[in-house]
Amino acid sequence: MGVRRAVEIVLDTAHQQDAPVRTYGPLIHNPQVLNTFEEKGIKIENSVPENGTGIILIRAHGVPPAIKTSLASAGFTVIDATCPRVIKVQTIIRKHARKGYASIIIGDKDHPEVVGLLGYAGVKGYIADNLKALNELPEFEKAIIVAQTTQNVRLLDDVRKWASERYPHYKIFNTICDSTERRQAEVLRLASLVDAIIVVGGHNSGNTRRLSEIAEQAGKQVFQIETESELDLDALSSIACVGITAGASTPNWIIKRVYRKLETLPAKGAFTWRKPIYLLQRSLLLTNIMVAMGAGSLCFACARLQGIDFFYPQILIAALYVQSMHILNHLMGRQSDRFNDPERSAFYIRYRLLLSILAIAAGTAGLLTAYGMGRTPFLILLVMSMLGFSYNLKLIPDWFPKQPKYRRIKDIPGSKTILIAVAWGIVSAIFPSFEKMGGLDLSVLLTFFWATLFVFVRTAFFDVLDMQGDRIVGKETLPILMGEKRTLRVLKHFLLISAAILVLASASGIFNLLGFALAACPLLMLCVILANEKELMLPGIHLEFLIESHFILVGIVTLVWSILA
Repeated sequence: MGVRRAVEIVLDTAHQQDAPVRTYGPLIHNPQVLNTFEEKGIKIENSVPENGTGIILIRAHGVPPAIKTSLASAGFTVIDATCPRVIKVQTIIRKHARKGYASIIIGDKDHPEVVGLLGYAGVKGYIADNLKALNELPEFEKAIIVAQTTQNVRLLDDVRKWASERYPHYKIFNTICDSTERRQAEVLRLASLVDAIIVVGGHNSGNTRRLSEIAEQAGKQVFQIETESELDLDALSSIACVGITAGASTPNWIIKRVYRKLETLPAKGAFTWRKPIYLLQRSLLLTNIMVAMGAGSLCFACARLQGIDFFYPQILIAALYVQSMHILNHLMGRQSDRFNDPERSAFYIRYRLLLSILAIAAGTAGLLTAYGMGRTPFLILLVMSMLGFSYNLKLIPDWFPKQPKYRRIKDIPGSKTILIAVAWGIVSAIFPSFEKMGGLDLSVLLTFFWATLFVFVRTAFFDVLDMQGDRIVGKETLPILMGEKRTLRVLKHFLLISAAILVLASASGIFNLLGFALAACPLLMLCVILANEKELMLPGIHLEFLIESHFILVGIVTLVWSILA
């Protein structure tokens, strides 16, 4: 929590402020995150200069109080990104130091968190990293014992026993972060379930090293890596079950990249039944054929819900338009894919010419099909295509005297999720209605609302999975604006509303009986989202394929119902 909070504060500050942004010391112990900061112009100050300008952020580990005062005196605007759990320890030490207590800090003497804590203890601060160092300390009339927040839980247990036997009047505070305790306990539990453990984190991260030590003590083979490029796939291919854990300063996007790399193992090894399945899933997702099939299936379902029998050109338009726009979106907005899905980013760089031709061909074919339906469908699709093509382009030129805050459509917060959902709703639900003599009626509007809601959940859920990568490149998606938990809560309610619309509209005769069968699809997607929340299903190709499959399922259910009906 503290690391995520610090990274988000730095990135949000860099995106929102024109003033130079710095951090006092490395913000966290993760080289990849620090390299990303450097690319964005966020520099590191390792000492307090005489004069400073702009904004400086206090690292997640905290600093001695004298450093904060010096930075403010030098002219910096100081923003404190210290982890709240570290602030709690600082408060305990400061409170007891004022009362004359000695402060014994259990931790690594060179660790920045410990250096910061020592600053709050004053002249009565002491550091011990083992029982031998504790025994060498003098006896104090009154003292407190605290621990570095990422310290080993077992060491603190030993210290507690030592104090109870020798100095029972010492006050002991368990200041190890509960997430650190949980992670260390989970590594032990994980070790009993797997054959090997991958520990992801900076090589200079103390808590990451402790996780490796715990796994090794449990008798498991350990692979400690910083990034997915360090994975030994040959060694891992012979292991049946692998566990993954990560240090406190390892961001989700790096963990996800490691998991995605491990997902490729079936394609690297000998030919098994899993290899063609994986390759098929990967090909359908990377080329956006899966998305196009989903859009066509949704259009088929919307047409049948409205009682329309002639729907073939509309299905083709929906599939071609969606595939064209999704390819263009990935071609023109690859920055976040570099963090969220490096394999997709590499694929689009390698085949950008072929994919560009495919996107233009699909878009042109969709427009020609719409032209065959009439002028109105053609003009609507033309406008939608132009908006989609210009989504990543600067609409306000650089020479314009007064530059507005939003120069591109994509700069509008949350625009991507909403526009994708509305575009799918139009080509899936509104286009089939052009075959109806009555035009737009209640069944068309309800079908449009249901389809838009269903696609909105799909797109926003992917935005939740990609939050950290989107934040790094400065995208203001809905989950970043609303927060992950609130967004997921809204999506779950939307899926229930989506199922309710189908059931109630079918029961009242607005839709035919197909609505009852289709209600299962949003409920199944709800189950997948709940499984991901409980970490029973991790972000990767399998989860992405499963989410997209719900739209194919909509088409299958509609086809079966049509045959039976």
